Amino acid sequence: MADNVTSLFRSTAAHSPSMAALTRESDGAGPVDFCIPCNPYFPTPAMFDEMASRLRDIITYYPSSADTITAELCSLLRLPPQCVAMGNGSTELITWIDHLLVRESLAVPVPTFGRWTDQPMETGKRVDMFPLQESSGFALDLAQYAEFIRARGTRVAVVCNPNNPDGGFLHRHAVVQFMDAMADLDLVVIDESFLEFADAENEPSVVQEAMLRPNVIVLRSLGKNFGLHGIRFGYMVANPALAGRVRSMLPKWNLNSFAEHVVFMLKEHGAEYAQSLHQVRRDRMDMSGQLSSLPGLTVYPSQGNFLFVRLPVGAEGTVVRDRLLTEHRILVRECGNKIGSSSRFLRLVVRPQVDVRRLVTGLEQVLYGTSRRGAAVPEQATGTAYSSGTAAVDRLVSQTNGAGTRGLAQAAGAGMPLPAAAPAPAAVGPGGGMPVPAAAGLPQPEPRPVPQEAPRPQPVPQPAPQPVPQPIPVPQPQPVPVPQPQPQQFPQPAAYPEPASQPLAPAAAFAAPAPAPTPVPAAMQVPPATGPTPPGVPARGGLTAAQVRGTDGLSMAPATGWPGAQSWPDAAGMGQAAG
Repeated sequence: MADNVTSLFRSTAAHSPSMAALTRESDGAGPVDFCIPCNPYFPTPAMFDEMASRLRDIITYYPSSADTITAELCSLLRLPPQCVAMGNGSTELITWIDHLLVRESLAVPVPTFGRWTDQPMETGKRVDMFPLQESSGFALDLAQYAEFIRARGTRVAVVCNPNNPDGGFLHRHAVVQFMDAMADLDLVVIDESFLEFADAENEPSVVQEAMLRPNVIVLRSLGKNFGLHGIRFGYMVANPALAGRVRSMLPKWNLNSFAEHVVFMLKEHGAEYAQSLHQVRRDRMDMSGQLSSLPGLTVYPSQGNFLFVRLPVGAEGTVVRDRLLTEHRILVRECGNKIGSSSRFLRLVVRPQVDVRRLVTGLEQVLYGTSRRGAAVPEQATGTAYSSGTAAVDRLVSQTNGAGTRGLAQAAGAGMPLPAAAPAPAAVGPGGGMPVPAAAGLPQPEPRPVPQEAPRPQPVPQPAPQPVPQPIPVPQPQPVPVPQPQPQQFPQPAAYPEPASQPLAPAAAFAAPAPAPTPVPAAMQVPPATGPTPPGVPARGGLTAAQVRGTDGLSMAPATGWPGAQSWPDAAGMGQAAG
């Protein structure tokens, strides 16, 4: 395998080679996988045995239609089927979201899941990348992100919660406030692919709020949560109009028979699934502690089923990755080809303690020279010619931000250094970041502690930064005036009585949040004509808030989740749903 490691990773662009490819290059046994983020405890061995016994029937016959499989999943999740579209993996849904709903531009914090940057650039869209700062532990400040979106004039916003690769987490109330502040955009996507592994909040998902808003999609994964990446299935939740638009473009049999079999067997294995999530969270804490004990290694707080780590000074991620694979048969995710990251970072999937001990031993030998090859730390990237570290990637981002694939190709073809780009309306700081004044009166993200690393060699003195000139004001296009709708203009649903003129106290949950006591920046102010749909008033797409929530509009609805107090946890894997 050693001779082919470099070529295998070179040919995968923004991703790692598949386990099948790595297995073919070895003696038939794959490495210990710390790269692909899936649940190692589910399905259980008994479930695998049951699937194996049905293998012939599963792969011989056509599956049921996607509508049938979706209806079964929605019965389990307590979601209305008209608000859900299932895809052959979340990437299929990302592809259709891009083709159908992203017209000209998309904003996304980086680093993040590569398809959120690559997919729209492949179709010629402008991708506005909001850099997460290492100095703040890669935490996403939603207020600053909103300012960035307003300054760029972006029409679609993406938030991954938790974010991949760093595992950064946003509390539900902050995400809902951001969704409402962006109510005038074409689309807001909240990617909750790893939210099942979070334990920072009891009910962190915003699927309920997404169904009531005209421009919000929540993306959820099944393969990661259920430990079945190979089956390729995921789903999105939105109001009926948005979900129906995506669903209408999907093939009738876009879901395979394995996906159908797993979905229909899930209701019998809710307890095992809940236990698997609990074990992953315990392993995450244990693994973080073990890795933090390694000198010079920084471990960032995570709510995903992976940890983002920074290697010691002088360590080159591609060297560490290749040696772990060839000398210790351990596969890790080196993040040098992730926009906004560098070769000094690894993403390590949470695994059982026996595997973590093997990883720690391998890192000790590779990093600190306890093996015959010596330490990787002083190698300073020697022996590799394909590291795409921060300098090269950040230069491409800063020079082509907003130009799509064509801009990237032109910048790459022109060589380095690239000509200076015109400043964006938002000022760019000397360090390459995107500092924007903090928003008053808004919930700020909890600080993510960044452990101090071991003393490092003094850097080469850099010339003093020149004062950043104030950007030339760029005239913003005037929005087309939109008539403000009056409450009486909403059509009333035929099947439901109008709400009482004085709604009961629980109905206040549907109202827009009270204004903050301190001034709110314009970027995070909710447009007056938007907000949650009141009880009894049809949401865009034909359902009332009460119909979507499954209530009469006057009483509180139970949280969406996995039904059955004795079986399924709620949608984020926390606690138990109401029976």
